[in-house]
Parts: sequence; structure tokens; C-alpha cells
Amino acid sequence: MAKNARWLGIILVLIGAIFWGIAATVSQRLFDEGITVGWLVAVRLISSGLLMLIIVLLSKKRHLVFLPWKNGRDAISLLIFSYLGMVAVQYTFMISIDHGNAAVATLMQYQAPIFVILYYILRKVAQLTMRDVIAVTLSLAGTFFVLTNGSFSELVVPLPSVVWGLISGVALAFYTIYASLLIRKWGSLVVIGWSMMIGGLSVAFFHPIRDVDTSAWTSSTVIMLIFVVFFGTFVAFYFFVESLQYLQPSETTLLGTVEPLAAVLTTILWLQIPYGTYQIIGTVLIIGMIVFLSLFQEKKTVVPTRLIKIKNT
Repeated sequence: MAKNARWLGIILVLIGAIFWGIAATVSQRLFDEGITVGWLVAVRLISSGLLMLIIVLLSKKRHLVFLPWKNGRDAISLLIFSYLGMVAVQYTFMISIDHGNAAVATLMQYQAPIFVILYYILRKVAQLTMRDVIAVTLSLAGTFFVLTNGSFSELVVPLPSVVWGLISGVALAFYTIYASLLIRKWGSLVVIGWSMMIGGLSVAFFHPIRDVDTSAWTSSTVIMLIFVVFFGTFVAFYFFVESLQYLQPSETTLLGTVEPLAAVLTTILWLQIPYGTYQIIGTVLIIGMIVFLSLFQEKKTVVPTRLIKIKNT
């Protein structure tokens, strides 16, 4: 039974991570068809957040749904997390995709573990170790190859995409560190559900959902939109959260590295975007950095996972 449960956890996290990666590429295609970043972020966050809260309301933990709002400190923390965590991660990640492509945006966001390490070192919560040096080296080398394809003279990726992608990584690092206490107290679905709802409604205030031109939409547009909103957001997050019942967080992080791989492959194979040999090497190095941190975790060091991300897409 335990063995079957473990396999269930592996399947859930793999499906969730693959859906995230593919959703990033599908989002890029939607932007090419005229859908705006703000509109898509608002729709996917509101829809997924509402579904998560409904699931909790239908469960034995329904009493937890509104409890965070009865504690002033927790309510403020949840608002901070919603704006500086959820919205910041989602919006900057999508802008990075819009300016460049899903593969690069995902890989830039996956620099978050390095920002977490730097934060702990600067706060003197942890000391610089050889493990950290190796991780930073892999990250820097991988990023260089992805952005330059081995050239020292120019970038092969639009600079705005790089900047927004790195900002998304910083936001994800904040998200990871800040969310942990809230999630331990109230549960993943409650915290994530509310942060998505609050974030989505806030974005919708500036980018009203009703203000969208559907005249040029085709059946494929609708299918892609359903995939991003339902499978690439709600299902992916829910499966990832559920997988933690059967796997250790380090294992889900390790298996979750299929997300950038899925984003890269779909960007190359489906969107036919050129991806050089050195960029592939850079991708391997960045994924290797996440794998390395997952296999050699140290106390007080947090490796971001999409559980708390919930890391763009």
C-alpha cells in the first residue's frame, strides 16, 4: 500500500509540473493571439483560487476557510503574501514570457533558490558553504549560456524578458520564505486559494475581465485558455499539494524540475523558437542546480517548490 501511495505521489507531482511547464508555453501562444498579460493573470488566479476555496469548504477542514481573517496579524500577512508573493510572481513571470519566451522566463524564475540562499547568508541565518558555491556557480554558468548562447558580445534573449524573469525569481524567493508560516498554520489550499482570489481580483481592478475582445477567438484559443486556467493552474497546483501527502518536499522539488524541461521542449517543438546548443547546456546546468540543492539540502536552507510558488506559471 505504501509503495502504491508513493507512486501516486510521483505521478501527481510529475503531472502537475508538466502542466505548469506546458501552460507557460501555451500562455505565450495566447499573448501572440492578442490576449493581454493582465487579463490572463486575473482570470487564472480568480478561477483557480475560487476552486481551491470551494474544495476546502467541501472538506472536513471547512472551518479553516475564514479563520485567517479573524486574526489581524494573519490577515495582514495574507494580504502581504497575496500582493508581494502571488501577484508579483505570476504577473512578472507572464510579462517575461510576453517579452521573450516561455523557456527563458521559466529558467530565469528558477533562479529563486539562489536568491533564497543569498537572503539567508545576508541575514546571517546561514553561512556560505561549498554547497552554496557550487549551486551559485551552476546557476550563473547556466544563465550565461541560456541568455547568450555562448557569445560574450550580445544577448540572444530580449533584455526586458531577462529582467522581468529575474524579478519573478526574486518574488518567488520572497514567496517561498514568507509563505511557510502561513501554510503551516492554515494549510496550503486555504492560503493559496485566498492569495489567488485577492491577487486576481486586484489585477482585475486594473484589467477588467469584461474588457476583452473575443471577436478573433477561435476554438483553439478557447481550448488553450481552458488549459492554462484549469489544467495549468488549478489542477497543477492541486496535484502538487496532494503529492506532499505521499512524498517528501525534497522529492517533489526534484521531480518538479520537469517543469522547465517541459517549457523548453514545448517552446522548441511546438512554437518552433530557435534554441542554440549552448542554451541547451545552460538549461541542463540550471536544472542541475535545482537537482543538486534537492539532493544536498542543508538545515535552514529552503529550496523553492511550486507548492509555495503556488513557483510563473
